[in-house]
Amino acid sequence: MSPILVRPVREQLEHDRVIRILQARLKRKYDVAINVGDEQAAGLKIGVGQMFPDLLLTSQDKARRLEGIIEVETGESVNHLEAMAQWAHYGRARAPFHLYVPAAAVDIARRLCTENQVDVAEVWSYHTIADQTRFTLVHRKNNTKSAKGTKEGKRTKEPKGTKEPQAKKAPAKAKPARPAKSAKPVKSAKPKRK
Repeated sequence: MSPILVRPVREQLEHDRVIRILQARLKRKYDVAINVGDEQAAGLKIGVGQMFPDLLLTSQDKARRLEGIIEVETGESVNHLEAMAQWAHYGRARAPFHLYVPAAAVDIARRLCTENQVDVAEVWSYHTIADQTRFTLVHRKNNTKSAKGTKEGKRTKEPKGTKEPQAKKAPAKAKPARPAKSAKPVKSAKPKRK
């Protein structure tokens, strides 16, 4: 499947740079295949078609299981057409779908995911300051497989500021007070007679 739109050159350079940064960050944990520019090096069969997401994450063991699909968008590509033609398909794949969007497009991306019923595991925002690109987790799908921050019995560490507020516990019911025992009259001490 060919790209939906042709990005302006400046945005395409930013898009490809973010893909390469993510590749470098994730290569310790996964085998990472990328599709930058017009390359179609790493494909994924979804339904009857072949698609080429920006990054494909596979396990490093012999099984080479698909562990994740990442799509990087720019300001121009966060739109209804992209959501329908790509995000919705990636959300139906057997691996978690992660979406990276510019910080200014987070609200639009969330709305598009909701409107198009995109099953997205995580939405990240990114912004560049000078030559530094920073990523922020802005949405994480609730994991129903596990309870209270655990995944398959192991405690998972969440980035700061991503935990959902916990509901306050109801105050414990007070036990009814026991009636006080009536005091017995104190016997006066009498000296013993000899």
